Amino acid sequence: MTAWICRTCAVEHPDTDRPPEVCAICADERQYVPAAGQQWTTLAELAADGRRMVVEEVEPDLFGISVEPRVGIGQRALLVRSRAGNLLWDPTGYLDDDGARQVRDLGPVVAVAASHPHMFGVQVEWSRALGGVPVLVNAGDARWVARTDSVIEHWSGSVEVVPGIVLHQVGGHFPGSAVAWWAAGAAGAGALLSGDTVFPNPDRATVGFMRSYPNLIPMSAPVVDRIARTLEQLDFDRVYGNFGGVIDMDARAAVRRSADRHMAWVRGDHDDET
Repeated sequence: MTAWICRTCAVEHPDTDRPPEVCAICADERQYVPAAGQQWTTLAELAADGRRMVVEEVEPDLFGISVEPRVGIGQRALLVRSRAGNLLWDPTGYLDDDGARQVRDLGPVVAVAASHPHMFGVQVEWSRALGGVPVLVNAGDARWVARTDSVIEHWSGSVEVVPGIVLHQVGGHFPGSAVAWWAAGAAGAGALLSGDTVFPNPDRATVGFMRSYPNLIPMSAPVVDRIARTLEQLDFDRVYGNFGGVIDMDARAAVRRSADRHMAWVRGDHDDET
């Protein structure tokens, strides 16, 4: 038997003789099943196709982990390093022995966590490659875990992974959508690893809030305001998204400013401009 990986989102599924009929994550309105239909792959098949892992330093004690050519949604995972242990955030949908070795060489990983179900990747495989560390899944999104395993632990609200690295549930994109707050990031000013719970836009000055990014479903003004108010309680100067996007400075104000803009448009404040 083998663990199946959805080719569209790269989320792992159970070890079975035959692949599932459908990936529930992709059949949901926030994602999509390609016109050609549901397709599956495996780690062995991806390796045979020439995939490789790239680990690069993003800033001191923060490392980006990507797969070339891309797999599934193609997120860049982030590894936060601390003296008390490391967090692997938004794990990729592929890994190999060399990539896992590079991550282990950066110090002991104490937990794997994702911002939301689209970013689950091959989280159980990552745990096994890193010594069976806990995979932290928000209880609000537990039903989206396709490949269950004893390493999966549920959490809600906020949880301190190690001193200075805290997961916060803010909801929105999914009920359990979360950010990872890193106190030492941005040279001590604080950084958020946001996945696309809040999405750093290409202008590098604003963020987006969406229920679905590929299908362009927005969130309501009250939900966006709630997210922004929750994040205002955290000290951070920088935001890292899950595809390499970053707001390098003054990110806390950028989140509030972006939320106010989003709320104004969905309320109809600017309908005279349309």
